[in-house]
Amino acid sequence: MKSIKLIIIALISLLLLSIAYYFIFPDVSKLKKENPKKTSFIGYREEEWQKKGKMIEIKQTWIPFSRISPYLIKAVLIAEDDKFWKHEGFDFEAIEKAVEKDIKQKKFKFGGSTISQQLAKNLYLSPSKNPIRKLKEAILTWRIEKTLSKKRILELYLNVAEWGEGIFGIGAASFHYYGKPASELSPEEAARLASVLPNPRKYNPTGTSRYVANRSRIIYNIMVKRGIVEPEYEEDVE
Repeated sequence: MKSIKLIIIALISLLLLSIAYYFIFPDVSKLKKENPKKTSFIGYREEEWQKKGKMIEIKQTWIPFSRISPYLIKAVLIAEDDKFWKHEGFDFEAIEKAVEKDIKQKKFKFGGSTISQQLAKNLYLSPSKNPIRKLKEAILTWRIEKTLSKKRILELYLNVAEWGEGIFGIGAASFHYYGKPASELSPEEAARLASVLPNPRKYNPTGTSRYVANRSRIIYNIMVKRGIVEPEYEEDVE
């Protein structure tokens, strides 16, 4: 009986140590000037492809914030984190709504993640949605927000976000889908790219999906209402 208690204590101690680790490591301050060479999320995808016997080339081109279309920046914020410039890493209202939805559906997806939370996950963690991983994500999000400027956080996110099978970052995505640099993306193209972020491997920005057409139209219309663009969106919904 005593040995079982010791094992339990040891396991709890190891768990607490693994969580405490993220209060110190990795060195988030390096991201102020350095771009990550390879994210944990890309590594996860590579392992996934290897297990399935897939040979997929990683496409990623780093683009500085100043060379990213302002339409794309606005569209992504509208789609993923409309309170980005105001919160300190967590949108508690969105989290509350996500939890209420999970309870009703009896599925715990832990939604309501901000761009800062998504960045923490992409850089250092796996896509797993278990509570321990979410706790580590929260610690890293807090550290990222305390260490980096909002502009840098957004620049990092736009360069590491998944935009399709093997496509990471807006630099690669803009060329892959539209054959142009990220700086030249139109409002309509920006809205479509932003619309697929919740599930970029399922939806194609240039495809005929009703979901993409409808969600991108909503994003575009919000940009119009806010005076970001002139109303010229005439895409047909199939």
